[in-house]
Amino acid sequence: MRARTSKKERKRLVLISVAIISLLVFLVGSVYSDWKQILKNRKSESMLSQKYEQLLEDELRLSAEIIKLQDDEYLARYAKEKYMLSAEGDTIIKMDETQ
Repeated sequence: MRARTSKKERKRLVLISVAIISLLVFLVGSVYSDWKQILKNRKSESMLSQKYEQLLEDELRLSAEIIKLQDDEYLARYAKEKYMLSAEGDTIIKMDETQ
């Protein structure tokens, strides 16, 4: 035999159901927002990691260049090649690299 529920009990069940559904919608929205931010952060982390690796390579290259530039012979050769400087009596011949 089935017991009849009163209007009061039905109202209470509807109210509880609406509250639970509202809570679930809020929680799902919150979780979705958090996951969206997590995915965005992972993408950003990946890009920043690549940039960091590139900066480390640049730092090593520049450190090696600093050490080389402290050598007078290298510095003279570098100035001659890069800035086309010459010592007394030097002849500069520029060659085109496009061929």
